[in-house]
Amino acid sequence: MTNTMSAGALGAPVEAVNIGLEMFAESLRTSAVEVTSVGWRPSPAEVQGALDTIAPHLGRVRAANDIVVERLQSAEPRLVDVLVAREAIDGLGERTFLHAGPPVDWADMCGPLRGAVIGAIMFEGLADDPEAAEAMAARGEVDFAPCHEHGAVGPMAGVVSPSMPMWVVDDAVHGTRGLCTLNEGLGKTLRHGAYDEGVLTRLAWMRDVLGPAVQATVRGLSAPLDLRGLAAGALQMGDECHNRLRASTSLLLRELLPVMLEIDHPREAVIEAARFMNSNDHFGLNPIMAGAKATADAARDVPGSSIVTAMARNGTEFGMRLSGTGDRWFTGPAGVIDGLFLPGYGPEDANPDIGDSTITETVGLGAFAMAAAPAIVKFIGGRASEASLATLAMYDATWSESRSYQLAVLDFRGTPLGIDALEVVHSGVLPIINTGIAGRVAGTGQVGAGLTKPPMGAFTDAVTALAATFA
Repeated sequence: MTNTMSAGALGAPVEAVNIGLEMFAESLRTSAVEVTSVGWRPSPAEVQGALDTIAPHLGRVRAANDIVVERLQSAEPRLVDVLVAREAIDGLGERTFLHAGPPVDWADMCGPLRGAVIGAIMFEGLADDPEAAEAMAARGEVDFAPCHEHGAVGPMAGVVSPSMPMWVVDDAVHGTRGLCTLNEGLGKTLRHGAYDEGVLTRLAWMRDVLGPAVQATVRGLSAPLDLRGLAAGALQMGDECHNRLRASTSLLLRELLPVMLEIDHPREAVIEAARFMNSNDHFGLNPIMAGAKATADAARDVPGSSIVTAMARNGTEFGMRLSGTGDRWFTGPAGVIDGLFLPGYGPEDANPDIGDSTITETVGLGAFAMAAAPAIVKFIGGRASEASLATLAMYDATWSESRSYQLAVLDFRGTPLGIDALEVVHSGVLPIINTGIAGRVAGTGQVGAGLTKPPMGAFTDAVTALAATFA
C-alpha cells in the first residue's frame, strides 16, 4: 500500500512512501519513482481484542502517557553517595543476591548468571570453592531477587551481593533513588559470569580500596553531580551512553579526580583508584544506569499509561514493566544477539541477551541515541550510517522526544523517549538494544557485542494486561 506520492516542479522526480508489502514499492521503482519503504504489519490477532477494549479509552491513555513522559523529562538524577549494598538497600539479607532481569530461579538460570552467583557467593565468604557455592545455590540456601525490585540495576548478569559498593543516585524532583554497582572493566568479569581468582581479587579490591576512595570523593563534591547533564554532554562528544562511554567516563573523571586529589584518604589508595578509573572506558556506565533507574522509576504507577518503565533480561527471559500495570512483569524468551565476536569466539559461544543496562534505552539513551555515536559500530558491528537509522526507527515506537538528550547529526532533534507498548504492538516496530555478549558457559566472560530486539510476546501480554485495567 502506498500512502503518499508527490511531484515537484515539472520534470522533478516523483517520490513515494510505501507502507507494507515491498511488491508495491518494486512496481513503483520500475516506473522511475523514488520510493521510501516503511515496514508495517497488522497487530497480532491475539492482541486485537485488547486493542478494541482500549480504543474507547485512548483519550485517557494519551493523558496518562503525557504525564509519564513529563516525569521522564523533568527528572534530575544526581549522584549523591557510594554505599555498600547492605547499607543502600533496605532489608537486603546477608544471603540475598540480586540479579538482572525479571525473576528467575536457580534451575532456570543461564550459564553467565549462574557463574556470577557462584562468584558472588565465594566473594561473600559463604563458600570456599565453585562446587560448594553451586551446591548452596542448588539447595536453596541463598535467596534471589531482581535488582529492579529493589531500586537497583546491574549490567549483564547484574549480580549484587551485600558487601559490594554501589553508586547512589537521587532524583530530588520525584523522590526516587537508583543504585548500581561499580564497573569492573572489560574482559573476564563477574558481570559476564566469570569467577576465577583474578575476578574475586578485583572484587575484593573494589570493596576495600576503590569503593571507599570513590565514596570519599563523591561526599567531597561541592554539590551532587548532575548525571542528566553529563549524559547530554557525552552525546555531543560521540557517546550513546550504553556501550560507547569514552566521553561519559571522561566527563565523570573530570568531576571526580580533582576532588579525589584533595580528600583525606590514604595516598596509595587514591593513586590506585584513579589509575583504575582512568583505564576503564566503561566506568561511567554504572552511574548513568543508576540515574536512568531513578528517572524511569519516577514514571511508574500512572493508571492507564502504556509507556514502558523497565526493560531487563536475565539471560533466559526478557522482562518489561508498564507504568499503567505497576510491578507486574511481562516476559518472553531472551533474544539472540547479532554482532561482533572477540577472537576465538563465535555465535555458538554466545548466551542470549542479558542485563539491566536496557534501562538506558528506556530513558532515551543507548541504541535510541546511536545517531550520536557512529563509532559504536566498531564495537557492535555494522556500518556507521546504520547508527542513525537505528535511532530514526525508534521514533515510531516512542511517545515523545527528549528535551535534554539531543542529537547534533539530526539537527539537535531529541532522542526517542517513552517506549509505547501500544505503538510497538500496532506498528510492529520493536525497541533496538545494543549490548555486550556473555559466553554461555559459566566462567567464560565476555565474548562479543552487538544488537538485538525483545520478543513481541512480552508487549502483546503487556497490552492485554493494560486492557484489563479498563474493563
